[in-house]
Amino acid sequence: MSSKSIAARIDQLRDQIRTHDRLYYTLATPTISDLDYDRLIKELEQLEEKHPELVTSDSPTKRVGDAPVPYLKQVAHAVPMLSIDNTYNRTELAAYFERTEKLLPGESIQWVMEYKIDGVAASVLYEDGLLKLGLTRGNGEVGDAITHNIRTIRDLPLKLTGDVNPPAILELRGEVYMTNADLADLNVKQADAGLEAYKNTRNVTAGTVRLLDASIAASRKLRFFCHGVGRTEGLSVKTHTEFLDFIQKLGIPATPNVRLLDGSEAALAAVAELEEAMPDLPFEVDGIVFKVNSLSQRTELGTRTKSPRWLIAYKFERYEAVTRLEKIDVQVGKTGTLTPVAHLQPVNIADTTVSRASLHNADEIERLDVREGDFVVVEKAGKIIPKVVRVEKHLRETELPVFRFPTRCPVCDGEIARDDGGVYIRCINPICPAQLRQRLTFYASRTGMDIDGLGDKIIDQLVELEMVKDHTDLYRLTVPELCERLDLVKEKKATKLVQSIDESRKRGLARLLASISIRHVGPRVAKILAGTYGDIAALRSASVQELASIHEIGDVIAGSVHRFLHDPYGSDLIERLLAVGVDMTEPKISSTQGNIILGGKTLVITGTLVRFTRDEIKDLIEKLGGRASDSVSKKTDYLVAGEKAGSKLEKATSLGVPVLTEDEFAKLIELK
Repeated sequence: MSSKSIAARIDQLRDQIRTHDRLYYTLATPTISDLDYDRLIKELEQLEEKHPELVTSDSPTKRVGDAPVPYLKQVAHAVPMLSIDNTYNRTELAAYFERTEKLLPGESIQWVMEYKIDGVAASVLYEDGLLKLGLTRGNGEVGDAITHNIRTIRDLPLKLTGDVNPPAILELRGEVYMTNADLADLNVKQADAGLEAYKNTRNVTAGTVRLLDASIAASRKLRFFCHGVGRTEGLSVKTHTEFLDFIQKLGIPATPNVRLLDGSEAALAAVAELEEAMPDLPFEVDGIVFKVNSLSQRTELGTRTKSPRWLIAYKFERYEAVTRLEKIDVQVGKTGTLTPVAHLQPVNIADTTVSRASLHNADEIERLDVREGDFVVVEKAGKIIPKVVRVEKHLRETELPVFRFPTRCPVCDGEIARDDGGVYIRCINPICPAQLRQRLTFYASRTGMDIDGLGDKIIDQLVELEMVKDHTDLYRLTVPELCERLDLVKEKKATKLVQSIDESRKRGLARLLASISIRHVGPRVAKILAGTYGDIAALRSASVQELASIHEIGDVIAGSVHRFLHDPYGSDLIERLLAVGVDMTEPKISSTQGNIILGGKTLVITGTLVRFTRDEIKDLIEKLGGRASDSVSKKTDYLVAGEKAGSKLEKATSLGVPVLTEDEFAKLIELK
């Protein structure tokens, strides 16, 4: 491009961004997605970086946000409200973590992971415990005074009371938001008044906080989550998690489901946990925020022109559409959980056809007030499964019957029961065919007993024809029987399947425990239990108290394991599996190896290994009483380094963590 065309493109980008800033921040009527907006900013930043002679002081890259709306009093922020740097992919997220670690050489970093609430950023000031001022973010330096509307938010106390004394000055930074259920109800009122429905919770929240009439704001049930702090006097905390604990003791709501993670690898691995919980949230989120926990490390990292260096937002591409919910079907899982599924009129969302979405549980159906025949908003965020966000109640053409959740299992007609203190309802009939299908699938999986060739279609036929009524019947199947009774199963395939089933008898106690659908027992817990007791007889003789005393087990897992092993279904299943020759032994963790060599020690593996595979060495560490971690910190006891070891080796060296070669590791555990 010529210099003239580059300058023209820069001017065009600036004009576009300013227009979108006004639509988003001032008028609350955005016309493009966050992703498209971020692409415009990125292009402008790159062009200005290459052509510094074209940079101007009024460029959108040199400021945060847009001007406050003119009809509210404007107030300067005592501490600027900066924006958040963001990314849409995990590679860039990992690169950010690595850059931050390099800025704090030799220091371990704890990361706080929390939802990025899709609402309106606001500042709320308390003086001597009394709510004095509420401001929008505005342009980051000056915001609109919205105190009259902030005072209508019922989950923000007008006076701070609680287990601790409030500081003299406490400025909260957070997000004003609206739940999807409240938006659905508001849109019914809009339709009744002949007004246009609001498209999403963020837009209506942005408009509501700027209203002059506080009574209207009060009727819209705005809410607030605190996720940060501005100006303070008399507040003494050293970490972000301490701050969150403190404000909650004062009665201030903090962003939910916050996680504290040691190191970047743990932070990256934990993303999926918050993503999994997203569909159950009653409010909208558009990403996950990672923050350095230590306030002193934040000070050391400092800020850029627009954003702090100590936090980043990992954002999702969000797409949604409106379609009709034709039917609600309740399915039964491997532990008996009854899960309602919405069957939708097929709709295109993000270049995929969506016809089903989970409704999660009975409470979710009641909260949404969703009914068969309703028009619903369906969202797909990132790689998350489609989610029913809310019901468009104002589009109901007639009164629709309330959905009645089953009072008995929809598959076996057995009794159902709600978890104690939980939201899930389960079929308590252990021989329910639906549970059996799911359990057999889990049992045959690669992380289970690894039965190659035993897929969903074959399992469905085995259950439907009553050839398999529990796990033990698998071991009685013959090649002639499979060829004769199952569709599309020829002799070669049947022979391979029977051989694979037979080989699964030898997987050992740990694999078995992780495969028979004991609640709260996954591969890690199964290995600990198997390595502690060595065989099923010793494990069955252990009391709940003995199980709970094992490191990483605790009361909940101990109770679940003990119940399964002693209830009629679990006890009989163990006996039947023993009778067909399933091995239920495991090498015990010896007192010498477990307690003296690796007992309680944390090891990290890095680089290319020759003597072991990655899974083999991790299994060996756990069998010897140690813990295989993914991230290096001051708490790491050893780093086992193979060839081409990278940043983990550098970090271990800077922290003084002992580094072992594969041969040195083998010598440590006395492996010949």
